[in-house]
Amino acid sequence: MTNRLIGTTNHGFAQYAQEEIRRLVPGVKFSVLEPGEVFLIHTDISIVEMQEKLRGQEPIFLRHVQPVTEEFPITKTRADLEELIEFVQGLGGVFAPGEKIAVQVRKTAGVKPEYTPYGVKEALDPILVQAHGVEPVVRGEDRVISIYLGKEALYWGISRPEDNLSDWSGGAVRYKQEEGQVSRAKFKLLEAEERFGLDFASFERALDIGAAPGGWSSLLLERGLQVTAVDPGHMDAELAKHPKLTHLKKNAGDVQFGEEEFDLLVCDMSWSPKQMSKLVADLLYSLKPSGTAVITVKLMHGKPFQTVKETMQTFEGKLELIQAKQLFHNREELTLHLRKR
Repeated sequence: MTNRLIGTTNHGFAQYAQEEIRRLVPGVKFSVLEPGEVFLIHTDISIVEMQEKLRGQEPIFLRHVQPVTEEFPITKTRADLEELIEFVQGLGGVFAPGEKIAVQVRKTAGVKPEYTPYGVKEALDPILVQAHGVEPVVRGEDRVISIYLGKEALYWGISRPEDNLSDWSGGAVRYKQEEGQVSRAKFKLLEAEERFGLDFASFERALDIGAAPGGWSSLLLERGLQVTAVDPGHMDAELAKHPKLTHLKKNAGDVQFGEEEFDLLVCDMSWSPKQMSKLVADLLYSLKPSGTAVITVKLMHGKPFQTVKETMQTFEGKLELIQAKQLFHNREELTLHLRKR
């Protein structure tokens, strides 16, 4: 019998994640849970070994992964909750007293049981406290109970959040819309900061290429940076008043800066990867050695791996790729984390 994990990607990108996983683990097989997005991974190696491989060489398009150690047929009635409660009550020696446990529950689109995913968590949290003395949490967990409700079965697994590649349920990173927020593009950079282990507050001067209306600049200003925004378009009127923002209302190809003026460069442009990478490459003289770059790459032609390869060829000798990742807030694009050589 093979071991199983559930993989999740942004909608429409499952085939690319599967291709990456096949390169890591030849012979692995897949079956669909939700077309184009959620799938079962069937492997002959242990779940632990599979998790280590996925962490060690993380696929670009795999947003989240969770182990499957138990599978229950479901009736989609409240009888499922009763069976699950009985199962959790009988889990002896699995948890340490005081351990922080997050119950994360998802379901396949179109499946409509008599209970909600939150209703499953609501039923299990008090049982975990009473029977095992753990502390139910939403974030900051020691381990995650992952539950996926499929069309015919419920899949259960327990793992550390780092083994899931994300501590968010299904890797679906949710941020609260703030009053006066310039744009939702801010979420993309906020997720990149979290996902790549960056602390933008540790930087001093940032160059934001293609900045208007200022979603990315707004986050960097919140972190206390001096920001130079380059875009022929208009910046948000309130943001434009910020004392640490300089807006150059020009095309990126028409600006000049001092050598090694910035320690951070960010770019979220809707241009083609070829145009974007050339613009960025031409401005890299202004980034300090070992400076950080965070760049969005549009996937224009349905050839994501080729797009990354060609983009990095443009940066060859100038930027080192730390990680390429399709974030939850990316759509037909992915995000690169790079360091200047």
